[in-house]
Amino acid sequence: MSEDANWRRRSSRRLRSVDAFVVIWAVVGAYLIRFGLDQDSSSAGQDVLYVWFSVVLAAAWWVMLGAWNSRQSRILGSGPDEYKRVAAASLWLFGIVAIVSYVFRIDTARGYVGLALPVGLLGLLLARWLIRQHLSIKRGQGQSMSRLLLLGGPGAVAHLAASLHGAKHAGYLPVAAYIPGLEAGVGVEPNSGLKIVGHKPDPHSIVTALEACGADAVAVSAGVQLQPQTLRHLGWELAARNIGLIMAPALTDIAGPRIHTQQVAGLPLIHVTTPTLEGGQRVAKRLFDVFAAALLLLLASPTMILVALLIKLDSAGPVLFRQERVGMEGNPFFMLKFRSMVSDAETRLAELAPKNEGSGPLFKIKNDPRVTRVGAFLRRFSVDELPQLLNVLSGSMSLVGPRPPLSREVEAYESDVRRRLLVKPGLTGLWQVSGRSNLSWQDSVRLDLYYVENWSLAGDLVIILRTVRAVFGSTGAY
Repeated sequence: MSEDANWRRRSSRRLRSVDAFVVIWAVVGAYLIRFGLDQDSSSAGQDVLYVWFSVVLAAAWWVMLGAWNSRQSRILGSGPDEYKRVAAASLWLFGIVAIVSYVFRIDTARGYVGLALPVGLLGLLLARWLIRQHLSIKRGQGQSMSRLLLLGGPGAVAHLAASLHGAKHAGYLPVAAYIPGLEAGVGVEPNSGLKIVGHKPDPHSIVTALEACGADAVAVSAGVQLQPQTLRHLGWELAARNIGLIMAPALTDIAGPRIHTQQVAGLPLIHVTTPTLEGGQRVAKRLFDVFAAALLLLLASPTMILVALLIKLDSAGPVLFRQERVGMEGNPFFMLKFRSMVSDAETRLAELAPKNEGSGPLFKIKNDPRVTRVGAFLRRFSVDELPQLLNVLSGSMSLVGPRPPLSREVEAYESDVRRRLLVKPGLTGLWQVSGRSNLSWQDSVRLDLYYVENWSLAGDLVIILRTVRAVFGSTGAY
């Protein structure tokens, strides 16, 4: 077996060791802070009991992390499931400790337990995050990946392969395609470039092809021409060999919380709920926008005053740039920005049109001659967008949302793209944290529509945190 094929075993060993270190560190630290090293004779017996309690607590904590499957290779490196399981195992353990203490009237030191839990949980989450960063780097180099045989129709296989190649951090590497019903003689799937290793619609042939290409799991995509009974027998064959079976339905850009499964007559039906931004959710988002924007304006006011002075000293013209944009439900509003171009930038737009590097209706030039010296710096770190906090306070924009479009862009929208206008445009959004100006028009639309379809307040908080990293990285800013 190759060195890379052992990555699951290595990751499991590493996680067990790191979990043990963090748990022992948290429990011992809480004990020393609560009871100290100096012990008098009157409390010696109690201290011995707490020593044994600490040993049992640390061992139970480590076991609970394993019992909650927080070290499974399937959940490592991508998604929140790993963090959820670590938190659930920790909270369940200390919940059990609290219940046992209450039922048997054991006077457990609250300071000891109250310190061990948060310190240990934060330490575990931080350690998992660091390990995830290391794993992400390895996967970016094509290592520590699960090798997949893609099973399905030609178009669905190509789409699934492209999606997995675009998300290497998830740890799935398509190595071959198996397309039931395809005529013999076709050796390569043209869109994905994957080698086609079979086409017979029977479990034995699929398993033989799987072993030949050295895949670790089978991913069944949409359009597969197999009978339900055949898929069932395939699942049995794979289970007997301890090989994973992954079902990839024809649902795209649907967030996990919107998907719910229900067993009906042995069929796993997938329910997709529709998110709505109304009532309490709309009020919560608006309150968050107001309080966060007011706080950010207060903190950024010295910087904004300095930027205004630099703009005045650098070039002639107003400090602020007002431009009409299209907001929610197609209502126009004036968006504010610090001026980063020369004052006659709009009149020079026509002469620069042949140099447009943007895709779709977007107009972008990487080295735009209209940008001033100060403006180049402002754009690099998105400082020019700070006045949009005033738009957020006024209600025409939100902190997080789709990119605010120009009227000429909206006129060129196709029918499905108009769904971007169902929510308020944002100061930041998925487009901001996913490449900014480096994004193609299609990618920008896909991200904005994903946000509209899957909005949540927790998602907004995650985007804001990712925005800080994107701004300081200044990737795709021009």
